[in-house]
Amino acid sequence: MIGYIKGKLLSVQDNVVILENNGIGYEIACSRQALNNIIADNGGDVFTYMAVREDGVFLYGFNSVEEKNMFLKLISVSGVGPKMGITILSNMEIGELAIKIATSDIKGLSSVKGLGKKTAERIIVELREKVDAETSLEKVEKTEQIQLTKEDDDAVYALLSLGFTKGECVEAVKKAKEQGASSIEQIISFALKNIR
Repeated sequence: MIGYIKGKLLSVQDNVVILENNGIGYEIACSRQALNNIIADNGGDVFTYMAVREDGVFLYGFNSVEEKNMFLKLISVSGVGPKMGITILSNMEIGELAIKIATSDIKGLSSVKGLGKKTAERIIVELREKVDAETSLEKVEKTEQIQLTKEDDDAVYALLSLGFTKGECVEAVKKAKEQGASSIEQIISFALKNIR
């Protein structure tokens, strides 16, 4: 299994690059972030996933271990293959994807070309509990760490997806809980009143 490659950029076509390492050119289908970094530096490194199928061996490249881990979660869902996984990651950052999963945003997820509503629903159902909320929040907006429960995180995700800042969301969730809100629905309802 090839898990990491560092090399010089030889060619790029669409989202596929050829990285040369020790005289060998590796053809790698990259996420948008990994592709942008490789093009900008005329080479670089990617964390890779090697898919072995009847019709060949394929390499997929990622900007970070976290991005690769999200890809692995995506392809664990029935009906989501490596090509669709890399397409999803090329259309949204992993933090944005985590929000869509956490808030059950089927419409937002199925806006990815080739991803149907049923598959989007399956991704949400199967991955909602697997997505690490704390890591995802850090990816969305790198600010000081705030200790939140899983339920609070889900409420913050929902508010973030509506366009509010992380600070506004966290403050609104805290106020909602002070007013006696307990379920995620109550927290979001109270929080929206507090923000607006």
